[in-house]
Amino acid sequence: MKLKFKLMTFLLPMMLGPLHSSNVAAQTPTSELRFGSVAMDIPAVMHRRLTPLIKYLSETLSMPVSLKLSPNMPSAVGEVATGGVELAYLTPVAYINAYEKGKVSLVVKTITEGHPAFQLMIVVHKDSPIRTIDDLAGKTFAFGDKAAILQRAIVVNAGMPLEKLSSYKFIGHYDNIAQGVLSGDFAAGIVKDTTAVAWEKKGLRVLYSSPELPPYNISAKADMDGVLLEKIRRAFLALDPKKPQHQEIISALDPSYTGFAATSDAEYDIVRKLIAPFKGEK
Repeated sequence: MKLKFKLMTFLLPMMLGPLHSSNVAAQTPTSELRFGSVAMDIPAVMHRRLTPLIKYLSETLSMPVSLKLSPNMPSAVGEVATGGVELAYLTPVAYINAYEKGKVSLVVKTITEGHPAFQLMIVVHKDSPIRTIDDLAGKTFAFGDKAAILQRAIVVNAGMPLEKLSSYKFIGHYDNIAQGVLSGDFAAGIVKDTTAVAWEKKGLRVLYSSPELPPYNISAKADMDGVLLEKIRRAFLALDPKKPQHQEIISALDPSYTGFAATSDAEYDIVRKLIAPFKGEK
């Protein structure tokens, strides 16, 4: 009996040891946050835009935060959906795709010039004879990333079926689209509202504006610790555009941004409805 007792005393810690270690590991907070992003500009520009925010989060959260940029939207979606990054700056469609793939959580949404929504705008050259959506029939058109199906959805919703265009191409970033229309390579293109405003001064004209849409957002991987998630949310909401040092961080991300606000998945239902006909496309 004594031998059995000694044997059990010896074996019990060995049996419990791995289980105990596993539990401790599961409860250990994330030691570093990796921050991803959709590719709205070339990597060098995205790095410059996001670096002040990364530095702010590192200091505010008292933990390392590193930047892990993705080359395109599918890659950015996959990274946050599978936990390759803990946080990501996403478009509305990228968020919806990441939610479907990995149940990511919304942290905050962006505020543009005091408004928590944005629009997509169809632009033409200021001297273009195109005056209505119907005038786009038979014309060339520029889109951005092929995965950005909201752009196509907006054009179709405006009343121009894609098959009525003479041709359309996917040429990447919004500035590429604006430049392509300004130079005459395309009769029209679709850009974000802030891009349209910036390029109006250079010679573009807005032909059509979409309904107001839920904006770009910060999302977090599905299994992030709840306490940490709330701490991150508070860090974003604490950014005050009235404080010069905070406004520098916000405007570095986008000059038109004036802060962040709380949001919910339900706000993105309007986008889900618009893109539904395009969801099966490759």
